[in-house]
Amino acid sequence: MSTAYPPVPDRPIRWGLLAAGRIASAMAHAIASVDGGEVVAVAARDGERARVFAEEHGIPRSYGSYAELGADPEVDVVYVSSTHPFHAAQALACLDVGKHVLVEKPFALTVADTEAVLDRARARGLFAMEAMWTRCLPVVRELHARVARGDIGALRSFAAAFTVPFPYDETNRLFDLANGGGALMDLGVYPVTLAHLLAGHPTDVQVLGSTVPTGADDQVALQWHTDSGALVQVLCDSRSHGASRTVLRGTAGWIEVHGPVNDPESFTVHRPGEDEEHVSAERRGFAHEVEEVHRCLREGLVESPLVPHDDTIAVMTVLESVRREIGVRYPQEDEPLRA
Repeated sequence: MSTAYPPVPDRPIRWGLLAAGRIASAMAHAIASVDGGEVVAVAARDGERARVFAEEHGIPRSYGSYAELGADPEVDVVYVSSTHPFHAAQALACLDVGKHVLVEKPFALTVADTEAVLDRARARGLFAMEAMWTRCLPVVRELHARVARGDIGALRSFAAAFTVPFPYDETNRLFDLANGGGALMDLGVYPVTLAHLLAGHPTDVQVLGSTVPTGADDQVALQWHTDSGALVQVLCDSRSHGASRTVLRGTAGWIEVHGPVNDPESFTVHRPGEDEEHVSAERRGFAHEVEEVHRCLREGLVESPLVPHDDTIAVMTVLESVRREIGVRYPQEDEPLRA
């Protein structure tokens, strides 16, 4: 991994939170739980909301604009946790004032916007990473290692489902195209990411999906062959119940992953003629990705080897091609990207 800026010295890494919603609260708690970092500022479009958030989380400074957060000389890295139609422009604005960025998933709305942000980060010699916390979980890292070393032989198939029921409400962000709504971008990004990590890059993608009256997708099923010859099948659904189940099948055995696809609890390795092997690992949510950001900044890296830029672009390429196939288009796609 390349380096371009002086590593952050041996002092607490200072975080700024861009947006003051539920996920920013979870991140504030995660940063507080990890050695070597602290949240020093939070910004929201509503200054009072930022002030209350700061008071609740013990954050010393709050701002009523994102520009003020970017101008804070004490902030090393900004966590961008607004809704995803705004990620790219806000990340660019942070990079342009010299801040490293951790950008909530999905990284942006489109491949072009994703590439624009990552290109800008590299050009300015700054760290940028998608907040795909699942890839930083120890159990997922161990699962990846087991598959890569051939514990179940050559991987033949990967299947995952991620369903979370939401009552249909056209005012709910999940069903609002102007706010980046859709099951694929909110839920499907997780199994697509895991499939890409474990099974490889798609050579072709087949898609079925349905939309609600607002035009947002509420159910998407996709499958593809990978460059290694494995078959991937993914289902995401924002209106149905069901267990989140992930199974990998190989020529010498199979692995069942337990728990939600975005936050697996453990996995079991099955091999013919052998006892089952149950594997679990420490599970601390966002804290693992916070530790990875800290490690990268201490080493002066511009990208994380756990969530590399090329993989962020590759996953976004799949998501965009799937949206095109089912006819989902966001209004912001017709507007120029502005920092």
